[in-house]
Amino acid sequence: MSFTVGDVIAERTVHLTRESLVRYAGASGDFNPIHYRDDVAAEVGLPGVLAHGMLTMGLASSVVVAALGDVAKIVDYGVRFTKPVVVDPQDGADVTVVAKVAAVDEETARIDLKVTHGETTVLAKAQLRVAL
Repeated sequence: MSFTVGDVIAERTVHLTRESLVRYAGASGDFNPIHYRDDVAAEVGLPGVLAHGMLTMGLASSVVVAALGDVAKIVDYGVRFTKPVVVDPQDGADVTVVAKVAAVDEETARIDLKVTHGETTVLAKAQLRVAL
């Protein structure tokens, strides 16, 4: 696969529900109640129940993996968490990921991810490198 700087290689919106959070908690073993109990989230000063940071990070990288298919070999991935994803009990939350080629060298392509919830960027410096 060839990569050209500036190309958007994938874009997807993922809808999260409270059920999504419970399922992720079971899979990951992270049963912190801020991820499923409104009362606990409020007690610690949060705006509501939050999606797991690692769930958000995993969703973001999965968009690239799904777009590239079998040729995807991620050699590096990093993010900075900037804002939480608050998951409403009735409406859930939409997380949008846009993956754009930012740099290409002889061995890798750097893909920058724009990850948002509404108008808010939830992951900053979200970048992964794919082996060519």
